[in-house]
Amino acid sequence: MFGTGEAMFIAAGLGVSPWTVLAQGVSVQTGWTVGFSTFAVSVAVLLLWIPLKEIPGFGTLSNVVLIAISIDVMTPLLMGPESNMIRCLQMIAGVALVGAGSGLYLTANLGPGPRDGLMTGVQRLTGWSIGAVRAGLELTVLCAGWMLGGTVGLGTVIFAVGVGYAVAVSLSVVRLFSPDLQNQNTLDSN
Repeated sequence: MFGTGEAMFIAAGLGVSPWTVLAQGVSVQTGWTVGFSTFAVSVAVLLLWIPLKEIPGFGTLSNVVLIAISIDVMTPLLMGPESNMIRCLQMIAGVALVGAGSGLYLTANLGPGPRDGLMTGVQRLTGWSIGAVRAGLELTVLCAGWMLGGTVGLGTVIFAVGVGYAVAVSLSVVRLFSPDLQNQNTLDSN
């Protein structure tokens, strides 16, 4: 779901999420596909886990492989919307898919994705707030990707504004269908 949502942004051609801007920039510089560039960036981020003493799980490795594959498989199938209205709707659907995929992934507890593990590792090492660390990482990769030739635009703003809400909605829906998460929320509120 996450990779297909990212592919929808790429296909719309109006800007992508910060990490995909970086992958696009790597793609422009190397000639690799955006999916393979996403894979390479993810592996590089995992190497940064070593000094942070982060431990990958099955979900971590699945994240690296499945998102990269789904970007490369789905992007060509989604290419070609001519209408700006369709392109904008495609981006909104992309945010919803990324949010849904994130909600499912986060509640599975199979290990953080590479970027999430980097965020929590840097936060633990520095003591900075998680928000400051995440914002710093996102801005850094956005600028690096843009300088390498990645696409920044309306889609980048839509992703930045919408993804948090999409994840929150997805987490709420997952909690409705998961008795374990409902019980955990009840215990947390007491």
